[in-house]
Amino acid sequence: MIKAMIFDLDGTLVQTEPLKNLAYLHAARELSSNTVDEAELLEACIELIGVSAPATAMALMQRFELEEAARTRMAEFGADAPWQAFSKMQLRFYDRILDDPQILHGAKLPHNIALLHKARQAGYKTALATMSYRAQTQRILDILGLTGTFDFVATQDDVENSKPDPEVYQLVAWGLAIPPTECLVIEDSLAGVQSALRAGMWCIAVPTSFTNQTVHAGKLLDERWIVDDPARLTAVVQQMLAERKQDS
Repeated sequence: MIKAMIFDLDGTLVQTEPLKNLAYLHAARELSSNTVDEAELLEACIELIGVSAPATAMALMQRFELEEAARTRMAEFGADAPWQAFSKMQLRFYDRILDDPQILHGAKLPHNIALLHKARQAGYKTALATMSYRAQTQRILDILGLTGTFDFVATQDDVENSKPDPEVYQLVAWGLAIPPTECLVIEDSLAGVQSALRAGMWCIAVPTSFTNQTVHAGKLLDERWIVDDPARLTAVVQQMLAERKQDS
């Protein structure tokens, strides 16, 4: 029987991925004196959706040969490694984007947020498991009025290993004091689905246009647990809950 629902944040409750990718583009162009190709970098960012910020920064820095330029900015950003300087540059641009609440409100994913509220009303424990840093996570929750909606929140700051490693979901199960087999995860990315399944949890994917192809191609979930139309999410979740109740 399912006793808890755990939600990813970026791409699941709010479509921040394009905003993060735009911030990476600004940072990369600043380091490269505007020589980085916009389309190529944004495509690379899409391939890295669901991966942690440090891993994304390192991958982009290597792919676009930004290490030496980032190295010259380490002192400016108090960084211990070039990727940290690049990451802090990206966060600086991302924070500027988050300064406009209207942008975030326009990026909300209403059907997924509605499920979160329905889960709480039905008495399920709720949690958030995100690879965003805690400061940005809290800022987004505050702006969207979701602060206090979760019984437990785990962020990039709380774990050593990012999705698809199961650590963040294992941490949430511990924080909720609920066995992984009694947790249902709502995710949008292949890395997130992998993380949830490796933690021994049930998972339903509601991919975005950025993650739809990789989630289906990954074949980690039965197709009925991949929700291409968010308007069907609640109905699919109810089906999953009914089946898990029969199994108990």
